[in-house]
Amino acid sequence: MVEMVAWVVSGILLVLSGLHFYWAFGGKRGNSAVIPTNGSEKLFQPSPIGTSMVGLLLALAAWIALEWSSVIKPLLFSDLLLLVGGWVVAAVFIIRGIGDFKWVGLFKRKKGTAFAKWDSMLYSPLCLFLGISYMLIGTLR
Repeated sequence: MVEMVAWVVSGILLVLSGLHFYWAFGGKRGNSAVIPTNGSEKLFQPSPIGTSMVGLLLALAAWIALEWSSVIKPLLFSDLLLLVGGWVVAAVFIIRGIGDFKWVGLFKRKKGTAFAKWDSMLYSPLCLFLGISYMLIGTLR
């Protein structure tokens, strides 16, 4: 079961990583509702370098899931780095899913924007799913 969870998590994260690299290199499709807005303007404008860094971190998180679950033999990370990294990734996704209680997450106050709609329907539940999946990998491996 842990192996299946790791493959699903890794697949999702690699797709998300690819999307971030697509956006970092100028892709426009699908980016209209991925940044929180105050209703009329984006709260921030991510740079190509920042977006690439997120893509890289998502790819590393995918690799951590595979190594931590022993689906693949550890190549990049020591046992200690896998242990700490896996739990940090779990915490980051769960915290993102819960949110900041204002703009993002399940308990956000700002509603009625395209981002808020997608965040409630997809982004936050997906983050919670990924965080819980990492917790399962860490617990059952």
